[in-house]
Amino acid sequence: MAAEKDASFWPVLVYGHLADELLRLTRRKVNIHPDSILDNSAFTILWLLSDGRPRTLRQLTVDLDLEQSTVNRQVNAAIKHGYLERFDVEGSPSRRIRPTTRGHEAFIHDGTLRAGRLEQVFADLAPGTPESLLRELRAYNDAYDRVLHRQDRDTRLAK
Repeated sequence: MAAEKDASFWPVLVYGHLADELLRLTRRKVNIHPDSILDNSAFTILWLLSDGRPRTLRQLTVDLDLEQSTVNRQVNAAIKHGYLERFDVEGSPSRRIRPTTRGHEAFIHDGTLRAGRLEQVFADLAPGTPESLLRELRAYNDAYDRVLHRQDRDTRLAK
């Protein structure tokens, strides 16, 4: 017999079920398509840089919400594989990071694989739609960000 989870801290049972589903999402980040070129960290960095704006290591650290040492290790690995490059900007002490041609091509390749998988998932999604999922996820993330902002503000004010 399977042990029951202790869910006594959830004010509403559905919150525990939602937490389970959100954890399932985070576990899938290591489920890379077998034909992928990039590891998840390189893909994520290239995703951020796909807006065409090179960034400093510090900016990537903020955007990824990771420790600078982790981002530095990931960036260095992507540079070693030829996916990213550092370059100097006149008048700036910090070097910027941008995709190389090889990195851009790998990103397009892997992005196409990921898009194909999403197409298969959405074809199997019933009765939901990608649009309703996007609307709900966006609303959830916006609300979560507002709560974090208020908690951060309240913590600063309490000091």
